[in-house]
Amino acid sequence: MKIKLLLAIISISLLITCSSKTETKTPKNIIFLIGDGMGVSQVYAALTAKKDNLNIAQCKHIGFIKTSAADNYITDSAASGTAYATGKKTKNGYVGVDSQGKKLPTILEIAEKNNIATGLVATSAITHATPASFIAHNPDRGKYEEIAMDFLKTDIDIFVGGGRKYFEEREDSLNLIDSLRARDYSIISDLNELKYSNSKKIAALIYNEHPPKFSEGRANMLEMASKKAIEVLSQNEKGFFLMIESSQIDWGGHDKDSKYVVEETVDFDNVVGQILDFAKKDGETLVVITADHECGGYAITGGDISTGKVEGKFCTDGHTATMVPVFAYGPGAENFMGIFDNTEIFHKFKKIFGI
Repeated sequence: MKIKLLLAIISISLLITCSSKTETKTPKNIIFLIGDGMGVSQVYAALTAKKDNLNIAQCKHIGFIKTSAADNYITDSAASGTAYATGKKTKNGYVGVDSQGKKLPTILEIAEKNNIATGLVATSAITHATPASFIAHNPDRGKYEEIAMDFLKTDIDIFVGGGRKYFEEREDSLNLIDSLRARDYSIISDLNELKYSNSKKIAALIYNEHPPKFSEGRANMLEMASKKAIEVLSQNEKGFFLMIESSQIDWGGHDKDSKYVVEETVDFDNVVGQILDFAKKDGETLVVITADHECGGYAITGGDISTGKVEGKFCTDGHTATMVPVFAYGPGAENFMGIFDNTEIFHKFKKIFGI
């Protein structure tokens, strides 16, 4: 009798184990959020400013990322963005190419080839280093007009940011806006127009160069753009890949301006909250939140969570080599725990997508 009971318990245990393995889901969609220059201190400053109501804190799968470039212990956004986008280390200043300048396929381009919808959103020129790393191939991140040309070489579904002048006020006199229209893109230059657009392919170049600071009139541009991107990309039954960058957390670090850093990180976290709400309802979306590097050697020197007051200081006006945090939510989130190299993000995405 005891043996029969033991066998029954073992059988039930095996059944539960097999059942739980069967129920493990892989995501249909991946939303990758990058807070440029956002280290642990920047995250905690935003938590303080929001009086302990940080949306990122909803993520229970947390790790740390090593950020060095191929040629430097301290990375820039181009090299780090390329590591995330391609799984390969490269030199500072290089986007979408290896250390010898050879073109590397990006996760966005690979997704496109597998009929997965794609999008880019940034609070900088869309040709800037981080978004460029996912769609362009150039050994000079500053070649914005050349990088703009690369947007014509993929079938990206939606991109939103600044940098309109690199598409239409060019030294070579080419008008890439016309070229985008010929490829069935709806060209949008106004946030209100973006909000109400029903187009399936959108090139939203909202600002001539870079968007302003959040505090100087950008307002909820990142939230609105991210919402529209998800709306457009969700129409694809095979899923989507979306990269969203809060670009100016980094710029606040370069300026050694604590208020600038905090406001931009709070804006980023508000977008994270919107994305997590979508992921919870959708159930098929993996959300990964990280930074390309830390900027400023930012330290919180005082504050009060009950009032949202934050005081901070900087040890440099440049980047640092410190590890950056990574947070994940949704199916596949368990893959982003521990300490790993920035190149691993690409390989994890590719494996999770099954491509």
